[in-house]
Amino acid sequence: MNVHESEKLYAAFAREGVTAADGMENADIIVFNTCCVREGAETRVLGNLGPVKRLKAERPDIIVAVCGCMTQQADIADKLHKRCPFINIITGTYSLGALPQMVKAVEAGEKFILDLAVDESVPGGVDEAAPSVGVNRFVNIMYGCNNFCTYCIVPYVKGRERSRRAEDIRRETEMLVRGGAKEITLLGQNVNSYRDESGRDFYALLSMLAEIDGKFWIKFMTSHPKDLSENVIRLIGREDKLANYIHLPVQSGSDTILKKMNRGYDSASYLKKIDAVREHIPGAGITSDIIVGFPTETEEDFRATLALVEKVRYNNLFMFIYSKRAGTPAAAMDEQIPEDVKKARIAELIGVQAKIANELAEEHIGLTCEALCDGRGRRATAKTSDDRVIVFDDEGRDLYNEFVTLEITAAENSKLYGRLRK
Repeated sequence: MNVHESEKLYAAFAREGVTAADGMENADIIVFNTCCVREGAETRVLGNLGPVKRLKAERPDIIVAVCGCMTQQADIADKLHKRCPFINIITGTYSLGALPQMVKAVEAGEKFILDLAVDESVPGGVDEAAPSVGVNRFVNIMYGCNNFCTYCIVPYVKGRERSRRAEDIRRETEMLVRGGAKEITLLGQNVNSYRDESGRDFYALLSMLAEIDGKFWIKFMTSHPKDLSENVIRLIGREDKLANYIHLPVQSGSDTILKKMNRGYDSASYLKKIDAVREHIPGAGITSDIIVGFPTETEEDFRATLALVEKVRYNNLFMFIYSKRAGTPAAAMDEQIPEDVKKARIAELIGVQAKIANELAEEHIGLTCEALCDGRGRRATAKTSDDRVIVFDDEGRDLYNEFVTLEITAAENSKLYGRLRK
């Protein structure tokens, strides 16, 4: 989602005649689009501002802007301004589209602009964005979140859920397909709770998009387990344009921890959703997020997570050590887990998942599948409908952004290797 916001920012600047510099040292405008989901993201922003300070001292006319989720928090924005007074513009998540106008104001003499205005209106029309790096194209279908998981800052910086009109999403998707897009990812904090002003839900939206002419795949993220319906699962299973891939973040295998996270489901109901996916979507690729070391997590809780991972056997896992987010309930909980315990647990989880991923990869040797080429050369890459990456030799042909048929010939450390079928 952060990548797509940056694409829209780039497009907004391009409409004003601004082009990309070939490096920060040659830029007239430097923009940091921030994230605050994890502490590491904020730390990287502060680390990258050091070189900018030196550059600004050498070239005072450079305009520096910091925007996005991190700076939507008023206390963070204030601390940032005091720590880095050389920044010209600080704005949050709601005013990104106005950033080129803020730059013009600074060029006209404004010394500093702070804009943390909140606007939870639903944007109408088609979003204009610069093309993504790679074959994937993104389409926002909704903004904000109503779930208030106790570890998550998103509802506080993105606001409540609000969905774009289905007709606008369809027009945007059609435009991307006409432009050659073969893979489109629908974005939302919880796509399963999509519902536009006319009452169309996520099932209705997916059905509408699957009717668009052309050969392409639709993926989506993120999918909240409590809201993933069986009719959506069945729809994916019968519609070729809907990729056989679901990212379904479980976060923990412990019912005790899930309740403290305010996730709205338990491990049994989550596994029931997994069973439905396996039943109705043949060969489905399933990935997930897991947080290790949530406050109060016992060894028994962690073992429950390992057991769930071994039962589901995910294609891939995105694994994170719990990171305190100021202002969230979890940050104030007692029994915060020591760092050494968290690191030991995530290392064990990584090892378990690596073994599973290797075994699943080996099961694919000898299979033939369709994939979308997203890399060029003798070590070209292609991605399957179930989100597996295959390395292959393109035999000197430019197959980028084309569907190819590959026979999988080998697997190494969960990576698949294949060859073109004639």
